[in-house]
Amino acid sequence: MIKDNGIELRSTTPTSGERAMETGQESRHKYYSDDETLRRLGKQPRLQRTFGFMSTLGVSCSALCTWESLLLTSVPGLVIIGPAGLTWALVFNWIGIIAVYAVMAELASIAPTSGGQYHWVAMLAPKRVSNFLCYQTAWLTTLAWQAISCMVGYLIATLLQGIIALARPTYVPVDWHTVLLIWAFGLLAAALNCTNSRLLASLEGLILILHLAGFFGVLIPMVYLSPHNDPSVVFTTFMNEGLWPTQGVAFMVGYPTVATALLGADCAVHLAEEIEHASTVVPQALMYTIFINGGLGLAIIIAMLFCMQSLPDALAAVDTVFYPALQIFYSATRSTTGACLMAGIVFVLSVAASVGIYASASRMMWSFARDKGLPFSGHLVKLTKNSLPLYTVCATLAFTVLLSLIILGSAVALQALCSLSVAALCGSYTLPCSLLLWRRLTGGIRPYLMEPVDPEQGFLTWGPWRVPEPVGTIINIFACMYGLLTFFWSFWPQTNPPTPETMNWSVLVFSSVMLFSIAWYFFRAREYFKGPIREV
Repeated sequence: MIKDNGIELRSTTPTSGERAMETGQESRHKYYSDDETLRRLGKQPRLQRTFGFMSTLGVSCSALCTWESLLLTSVPGLVIIGPAGLTWALVFNWIGIIAVYAVMAELASIAPTSGGQYHWVAMLAPKRVSNFLCYQTAWLTTLAWQAISCMVGYLIATLLQGIIALARPTYVPVDWHTVLLIWAFGLLAAALNCTNSRLLASLEGLILILHLAGFFGVLIPMVYLSPHNDPSVVFTTFMNEGLWPTQGVAFMVGYPTVATALLGADCAVHLAEEIEHASTVVPQALMYTIFINGGLGLAIIIAMLFCMQSLPDALAAVDTVFYPALQIFYSATRSTTGACLMAGIVFVLSVAASVGIYASASRMMWSFARDKGLPFSGHLVKLTKNSLPLYTVCATLAFTVLLSLIILGSAVALQALCSLSVAALCGSYTLPCSLLLWRRLTGGIRPYLMEPVDPEQGFLTWGPWRVPEPVGTIINIFACMYGLLTFFWSFWPQTNPPTPETMNWSVLVFSSVMLFSIAWYFFRAREYFKGPIREV
């Protein structure tokens, strides 16, 4: 029979205490519980498994918040490459991210742990460089989720300011207002993450429903009430407002700004130790999320561009209400109240998304601290009596407070935060994808039907979710190419030549963190950091 919280793992031989089931074939089946799978990976179960498939899909879809964030984060892309560039950039990114998440789904099925990318790197990399690559990947992933936590706060804060400015034209947004609002919404997300984990799981299921219903609540009135542009505006009108040498270069500079809305579904990976049937639920959640959110995102972008009555007016709205979408809402409804209500839907869902983002960011930090990879790991790894990582939730809030100060010194804070998130996440995705490609080409992973083995023995076993060959290898190659390309272009500034005000300062934050992590590893961390610690 299947045990509670169990996932099916097939084997050629039964283990003690687990009876093999006859299926009429030569092979037999046995069942490992989620906790047994975790112990096999060397980790002691400490967190409560309160997330099922729907709640996992809820946190993944809402944290990604693709259609909501595209209404906001598409501003740099619209300015740099124009309406058609924005449309085709989203299509390109969607195809690339599907490939990346397919590979990550395979990895999550092999090893469903909160560490995610860095745990996979530790298992896949050659022994002599395993600890170093694992350490750098952990820092990349931690940085990415801290940047996303701050970025979502920035989007929420500026959206609220835009709604106020739309309703009260006399209001003049200032940067310090934005910073204080980021702190307030960060505190709200942190507080909700300090509640009971079962309540959080139930909340995410509700948020999934709101995420889907809110999409139609915005799309239908916008499309129904607005006059529509000619299709040529949406599909063939490119721009080069950044004054780059060619339109092709302009497109490459602009497309990573759209990628932000499609990155981050790995939040389900970092919650894996709180998910029932994680080896199958996490991969399924990843793939369902990218198909659902990608489709909603493409629909909302095409609808927004068809309903954008004046491109100059929409771009001018950046200086008054932050986002062209608010101007489009107003032009569609011809009502300040109607526009504010539509923007209010996006605002509420963005606030809800911040809860899942804080959950993922805090779990990633907790997992890294569990393996003694962070300063003050002994404190950060502590759990409450309800098995909640309170200290890493508070640390995430502290990082949000610090990163938000960038806004006081940069006129392109949104692009900087988006670029930092894209670069760090693409780096953390590309390394395990590349190592998996190397392993699958050299035959370093055994079939799923064989006995699950200890990664310490030098070879791995595929999980129950896998892309069949040769499609899996082709997708793996494309995922690596997309990740490297996006990582490279994510650091480019918005205009040519850049000024101190328009410079993409994400490269400074990213380089500082990575240089610190490399220096700290060689001077100190290599003495005590040995990759994922075997607790059992």
